[in-house]
Amino acid sequence: MVFKTPPGVYAPQDDTWLLAEALLRERITKGTAVLDVGTGSGALALVAAGRGAAQVTAVDISPLAVGATWLRARLKGLPVRVLHGDLLTPVAGHGFDLIVANPPYVPVAGRRARRGRGLAWRAGADGRALLDRICRDAPPLLRPDGVLLLVHSALSGTERTVAQLTESGLRAAVADRRTIPFGPVLRAQAPWLEAQGLIAPGETKEELVVIRAERRT
Repeated sequence: MVFKTPPGVYAPQDDTWLLAEALLRERITKGTAVLDVGTGSGALALVAAGRGAAQVTAVDISPLAVGATWLRARLKGLPVRVLHGDLLTPVAGHGFDLIVANPPYVPVAGRRARRGRGLAWRAGADGRALLDRICRDAPPLLRPDGVLLLVHSALSGTERTVAQLTESGLRAAVADRRTIPFGPVLRAQAPWLEAQGLIAPGETKEELVVIRAERRT
């Protein structure tokens, strides 16, 4: 049975697959506790569970995403616990060996979206409405030698992410980069991004980055 991502849920795109490639390079065993923050369609949680991780938790603020991930995991017979909530709030106090996150990161005029389709990508004027929270709240949840994998656009401040994670005591660096053409969202935002000086006039491509941060023992 082919499962299609329902309308209103973030469907896997280039950032998802770039993060999945980074995830597949990590060592995952039956004892590895994995957290997928902002799971969307559940694609990354399912990749982790398919690699053999028996402890996979997926979190999303969208009830539609929670339902879609739960259904996909059941259809595939994979052990994924799905929680409804805001970023890391539902798992506060728990520890994980691997945290993956593909949060909304597109810089836009106005505040972070609270509902509707924009919930999956709108992230405030600097694109960091959720990135800063993850950089603050994820490090305390990492077990010794635990790893955080975080993907976002370079438009949202690669150096700032690395610096914040480093300040939290992690060893952080860019693990992968990929340049892709603007999708529909960035094409629509291009005039505003130009006006803010975030892209050059006529620019049509963005760089995605995966930042890997590790808690060393």
